[in-house]
Amino acid sequence: MIRVGTAGWAYEDWNTIVYPARPPRGFDRLSLMASLFDTLEVNSSFYRIPPARMTEGWLARIEHNPRFTFTAKLFRGFTHERTAGEGERRAFAGALAPLDSAGRLGCVLAQFPMSFHDTVENRDYLDATLAGLEAFPLAVEFRHASWDRDETRELLSARSAAFVNIDQPALLDNLGPTGYVTAPIAYFRFHGRNAPKWFGPDTTNEQRYNYLYSDEELAPWVGRISDAARQASRGVYAILNNHFRGQAVANALELQRSLIGEVRAVPETLRTAYPALEAVTRVEREAQPRLFG
Repeated sequence: MIRVGTAGWAYEDWNTIVYPARPPRGFDRLSLMASLFDTLEVNSSFYRIPPARMTEGWLARIEHNPRFTFTAKLFRGFTHERTAGEGERRAFAGALAPLDSAGRLGCVLAQFPMSFHDTVENRDYLDATLAGLEAFPLAVEFRHASWDRDETRELLSARSAAFVNIDQPALLDNLGPTGYVTAPIAYFRFHGRNAPKWFGPDTTNEQRYNYLYSDEELAPWVGRISDAARQASRGVYAILNNHFRGQAVANALELQRSLIGEVRAVPETLRTAYPALEAVTRVEREAQPRLFG
């Protein structure tokens, strides 16, 4: 199975485009997104380990889509700050336990920063981190090109962890396009190609990920993802992270149509913002999925 989705769903700048400007009573963002896609990447778990009662609450909100599974970003204490220990590992495992028990957890994503280069010390740290999370399906994202080596893929394969294939600006030392499959799942992430705002002190996350892919830019990735699907026995995840003003939603719908041929019903406001969606979506006629009522 190929699942396409977005990195996160709680963005205020999606209001009036993906979500209503004035949501009706009972409207639920997660339920709507689970009607558009078969996966979403939990972004908030990177910043703070959520309580188990929160993740358990998500289950009722995606129940209407039996194919839906989450992926979840590993807490930044493991990947960026490198201060997390056994207590954080247990807390993170406990947070994901409701999703895992319900069969709604696709994998845990360990995203390392650009400053994390391929060194002996970092390889040892990576291996130890993965060993501590071996109860979960794992995917590892590198940003630095030094990790594009056979030895990296061998390390990940030994831990049954997926090498995350990414699209990002073609800048010096940035990891380039790949289509590796090192585990039972394959993982792809799209960050946009806003090179002028990728690095530097005068940028923000909104600016860095402000990018709308064209059909021509996505086309090679359709081939790579399709090839990976023939190798990955437990399926493929393709996550769009160019989230500014719902661009990730638009591109994810286009990619989903190209990969699995599905045409989903979307809010008219989204089709108005991105007219190209008229060819790959249909107008939503029924009420939005709601958490209550």
